[in-house]
Amino acid sequence: MDLLKPYLGKYKGDLAITVISVIVMAGAALWQPRLLQEVMTAITQDKMSRVNAIGIQLIVVAVIGLIAGTVNAIFAAKVAQNIAADVREKTYRKIQTFSFADIERFSVGNLVVRLTNDIQQIQTLVMTSLQALLRMPILFIGALYLAIKTLPDLWWIIVIMVITVILITAFVFAKMGPLFGKIQGLIEKTNNLAKENLQGVRVVKSFNQEKNVQENFDAASGELNDVNVKIGYLFSVMSPLFTMVSQLAIAGSIWFVGNQVGKHPLWIASVSSFTNYLMQIMMAVIIGGMVMSFAARGLVSIKRIKEVIDTEPTMTFEQDVPEQDLVGSVEFDDVSFSYPNDDMVVLKDISFKAQAGEMIGIVGATGSGKTTLAQLMARLFDPSKGTVKIGGVDLKQVNEKSLRQTVSYVLQRATLFSGKIADNLRQGKNDATEHDMKRATEIAQAAEFIERYEDVYDHPVEERSSNFSGGQKQRLSIARGVIADPKILILDDSTSALDAKSEKLVKEALDRDLKDTTTFIIAEKISSVINADRILVLDEGKLVGMGSHQELIKNSAVYQEIYATQKAQEVNN
Repeated sequence: MDLLKPYLGKYKGDLAITVISVIVMAGAALWQPRLLQEVMTAITQDKMSRVNAIGIQLIVVAVIGLIAGTVNAIFAAKVAQNIAADVREKTYRKIQTFSFADIERFSVGNLVVRLTNDIQQIQTLVMTSLQALLRMPILFIGALYLAIKTLPDLWWIIVIMVITVILITAFVFAKMGPLFGKIQGLIEKTNNLAKENLQGVRVVKSFNQEKNVQENFDAASGELNDVNVKIGYLFSVMSPLFTMVSQLAIAGSIWFVGNQVGKHPLWIASVSSFTNYLMQIMMAVIIGGMVMSFAARGLVSIKRIKEVIDTEPTMTFEQDVPEQDLVGSVEFDDVSFSYPNDDMVVLKDISFKAQAGEMIGIVGATGSGKTTLAQLMARLFDPSKGTVKIGGVDLKQVNEKSLRQTVSYVLQRATLFSGKIADNLRQGKNDATEHDMKRATEIAQAAEFIERYEDVYDHPVEERSSNFSGGQKQRLSIARGVIADPKILILDDSTSALDAKSEKLVKEALDRDLKDTTTFIIAEKISSVINADRILVLDEGKLVGMGSHQELIKNSAVYQEIYATQKAQEVNN
């Protein structure tokens, strides 16, 4: 509950109203049976004027209780919604500080469930606590005291009933606790399956895998359903048991009073109030049990959210480093890298220097470490050994804003966000004008299709950019990467979906309009980097060759093999 303490003080005014209203509501509920007892006593004494007076009091107390209950519900909901929103925002802000390694450790699906379902459980916990948990002790203590005061000789019925109900509640919720913890993991599993299958629906249908996908989802959904059914069974057993205990207590009270009515005739007027107080004691214990069930699930969710908030990012930027105007040179000094929780060395002892304004090609077989090299340049990961420098400065000593202004990274898998084309381009430059957008899209060869839209840069981007082809998405991603005139531009196989003509035009535009930009082009095809100033050749994580195309053709066996293979493929095609 430490997670929620800072927010309780933030809404202390609303909390005060909630607490006062619940006290008034509980007080009204406790006072009504007392007034009812007085009504019954007045009836037995044939005092109709008193019956009328107490009847008016009963109505007034009921109205006060109703108003207090309404106020409590409104302000409890307000506090719960606000706290949930604050926790969600704090959690999301924390996630934004995570490195790639941190995101991968939790997984995207896991984090989404924590941001949605877990925070919903926290909201429910706060809501029920402010409505039910505050009322429970007042009702229980008040009803217990008034019941004993009403019929002191029947104290033992109250004790037996309370002990029985507590034992039932403890048994049921001891069974429920582990199930609530299991549910969250199963929700994550089901969400991940649904997300993967819907995002990959083309693959599923292309390979006729609908039946297998359905079976896998049904299995996960069925497992989640089984756990929910078990919880439902436990609740269904608990409710009739509580009803049976309360009815037995009431029946025992009436039987005992009936046997003693000759000695205590006024007990007839008291038995109705006593049974009402018995029901209030019962309800207080049941409410407590229900709150405990929400608490069991809510506490699991609090623990999961706290785990995210307490996680220290594995990679951080120095906060007290001033912004720097970095030049576009890049240096790798004896750099090695392994991904977190993986013993495999992906890059081994990489050393090279790239001068500002150079075009550097990076080639190698699949899995040779090309993308990893690019990610280290953009400081998406830190090297396990060695130093990466931009403008002669160790990346670990560079302000984050300075680095992002200097390095622009365009991924092979083009990711656009729903909204407008302009919104996506402005992710590369917040204050980009229409002129900036036109220039960037012309470099990326995207202007030719954008200008066919009547709304041009205001044209909508649908969810997962489904209204654009693969080549169009890549061209928009390149435009987003170049719009801010970065000192260093990394193209990670970012033209793979373009036709040869469009790719050639993009390369020519980069040469012409970004002369001072250091460009790294990662490519599978040597033809994409053949005109680069220098080409880095990677093989199994090692830098095995570096030089121009002509130099590597003469000196690098790995490069010669790649070139020969691709040339043979071109001939065969």
